[in-house]
Amino acid sequence: MSAAKKHRPMDTAELNENTENIAACLKKAENAAAAAAAASSLGRSAFAAQNMNSAASTNGERLPNFSKLSGHHGEIRTASTTSNLLNRMGAIHNTKPGDVKKIVIKNFKAKPTLPDNYSEDTYVKLEEAVIAIQLSKPIKYSLEELYQAVVNMCSHKMDAELYAKLKELTEQHVKRNIKLKELTGGSMDKLVLLEKINHWWLSFCQQMIMIRSIFLYMDRTYVLQNSSVHSIWDMGLDLFRIHFAQNSVVQKRTVDGLLTLIEKERQGSTVDRGLLKSLVRMLCDLQIYTSSFEEKFLDATNQLYKAESQRKMQELEVPEYLQHVNKRLAEENERLLHYLDSRTKHPLIYNVEKELLAEHLTTILQKGLDSLLEDNRLSDLTLLYGLLSRVKNGTSELCGNFNGFIKKKGRTIVIDPEKDKSMVQDLLDFKDKMDVIVRNCFEHNEKFTNSLREAFEFFINQRANKPAELIAKYVDMKLRSGNKGTTDEELEKTLDKIMVLFRFIHGKDVFEAFYKKDLAKRLLVGKSASVDSEKSMLSKLKQECGGGFTSKLEGMFKDMELSRDINIAFRGHALSNNRDVHNLDLSVSILTMGYWPTYAPTEVTMPPQFINPQQIFNKFYLEKHSGRKLQWQPTLGNCMLRAQFDAGPKELMVSLFQALVLLLFNDKTVLSYEEILAATSIEDGELRRTLQSLACGRARVITKTPKGRDIEDGDQFDFNNEFTNKLFRIKINQIQMKETNEEQKATEERVFQDRQYQIDAAIVRIMKMRKTLSHNLLITELFNQLTFPVKVGFILFPSRSEFIIKILLFQPADLKKRIESLIDRDYMERDKDNQNQYNYVA
Repeated sequence: MSAAKKHRPMDTAELNENTENIAACLKKAENAAAAAAAASSLGRSAFAAQNMNSAASTNGERLPNFSKLSGHHGEIRTASTTSNLLNRMGAIHNTKPGDVKKIVIKNFKAKPTLPDNYSEDTYVKLEEAVIAIQLSKPIKYSLEELYQAVVNMCSHKMDAELYAKLKELTEQHVKRNIKLKELTGGSMDKLVLLEKINHWWLSFCQQMIMIRSIFLYMDRTYVLQNSSVHSIWDMGLDLFRIHFAQNSVVQKRTVDGLLTLIEKERQGSTVDRGLLKSLVRMLCDLQIYTSSFEEKFLDATNQLYKAESQRKMQELEVPEYLQHVNKRLAEENERLLHYLDSRTKHPLIYNVEKELLAEHLTTILQKGLDSLLEDNRLSDLTLLYGLLSRVKNGTSELCGNFNGFIKKKGRTIVIDPEKDKSMVQDLLDFKDKMDVIVRNCFEHNEKFTNSLREAFEFFINQRANKPAELIAKYVDMKLRSGNKGTTDEELEKTLDKIMVLFRFIHGKDVFEAFYKKDLAKRLLVGKSASVDSEKSMLSKLKQECGGGFTSKLEGMFKDMELSRDINIAFRGHALSNNRDVHNLDLSVSILTMGYWPTYAPTEVTMPPQFINPQQIFNKFYLEKHSGRKLQWQPTLGNCMLRAQFDAGPKELMVSLFQALVLLLFNDKTVLSYEEILAATSIEDGELRRTLQSLACGRARVITKTPKGRDIEDGDQFDFNNEFTNKLFRIKINQIQMKETNEEQKATEERVFQDRQYQIDAAIVRIMKMRKTLSHNLLITELFNQLTFPVKVGFILFPSRSEFIIKILLFQPADLKKRIESLIDRDYMERDKDNQNQYNYVA
């Protein structure tokens, strides 16, 4: 009843009803007391008393033991209790709300005692039960009775003797089984022996579980109160371990049997893994797994795989051997999962990796890596990387051999002059192939990425300058018009790949020179595939090398844009002034000399229909730009001629030199070589190339007599009226895009001259900073500052024309010549006291 409510006294009807309920409860209490007093067993009464005492505790106080009261006492207690309850009921009306009435219950003054000879009888009873359990025989007594006997013994301070008796019985049982002839005899099969021991072990475990359930009270009281005493389960394991370990014969035969089964399984036989798991678990529970089994197991593993690896390395190729190693590792992991202890995992896997991989690491890489990389066997390379990453220095060795393969393979691509035509494409394909391997097989390992970059930079510069030249020509080929079958996206990807190779080359000035020459041809002849692609390549070069590297190239594009505007203005000027240009559509490119490649001045005899528009344009331009000088360069001029053949009219796209030759046939049908040379004034070698393109090429608009590939003095040329071609507009001016040997030599010579200027500037810069420097230190500083290779050497390249190309390399003697040149020009001087030392002249 809540204290907040007002107390209301019970009426007579409620009081009578409560009294009847209380009487019924007291009746039940009397019956329970009578049943307790009639208990026939003292031990059972003691057990009940103990349970009552332990279960009736409230707030730390022990409740009384009702089971020892007689029926008479029970009646008195009942009457007393009845009156007390009635008094309490009456007191309810007189107490205030919130008052609590405490009841104090006290224990008996005298302890219950055991009958005479109780302990001896109980020892015999428990001993019989334990032996029956150990012998797998039925127990005479109920488990409840045995449990109660243990409780009574422990309650009367006989737990130590009881524990000692139990330990003695267990030890006798273990000794009896360990000395059986069937376990110690040498004639029994190992598998049968293991099954016997496993059966004995499992039976012993079940017996100890049953025994512990009977002695559970002692295990939870006596054992817990004595730290020096093992639990019943641990005591059984301890005794088993002691006697099993002492019997070396049984232990050795058990371990040997386990090793034999594992060896059979490794050889491919099917074994009972459940038996292995149970026995290995036994060794772990007995805490002798490491000392008695693991060491021998690891030794046997090492011996097995050492012999197997040596045999397999001779029998199998590297891919098959790697598959075998991977299979063995998977099998050992499966054994760890099924029956071996987890503590064995690290030493076991380490030993397997050591014997199968680490000991043969060099052989594996030398024997099989090159073929795997050459054949692009991605799955095998992935497996190789995964296996070698498990052993010490495995990836480092793999990375070193990977680097060596790239250098060796790349050098064969770069050094051989016969492969120059396909060098750049081969390098791109090789780079793509290695990138895929690093990304997919080597998990994009940064170490391999750096090694790949270092190897490419090494071998691509083994042949100085030539790779840079060929890369520039490859870019020219890709950016020319007529490069069909390539979309803008594909072209952009190709340019990105080319830039990767460009980063590797040291002679970037060589690339610049050839790229500049080819770009000039594409722009002037109109062979550029796309202005957007040209500018994209230019931006890539600018981003890679800076604005100074591309300033002249950007100037070339500006000149072409200004030329378009000037041509538009010139046409308007010609129309407004009624200039007669003989229906000639003239387009002139105005080039700033500092931006474009240097072209040797060439004088040719122009026909009148060309001279008049040229003079008109010359006057128009100089009127608008006074003080400037125009120098006409016919080398890269091109024309569109309309020709009439028997098969019909055609339009011929020709160079200016080709046009000068063809226009001569308007006046004369047959011309000799000497006549053409005199009429055009074209340089002899250039004229021979021009006539060869017209008379010996695919589109033979003139014929040569006598027939032959080469142009000789005295050859006769006739206009070919029978010329046919399915196209209306025919391009014959491809000759302009071809590079002659003279052009290549001139470009190399310009690079050589530019490098001399760079060396001079570097020497002056160093001396200005240091003021005084010895010769050797100056040379060392030059090596560090120059961006192009400075080495010794001349290399012979066999070619069809059997000429010698001088590599653009500077020898120390060349550097000394540059120093002497600067001394002569008073930039520096030799020290008067030490001729090997230089002083800067301010």
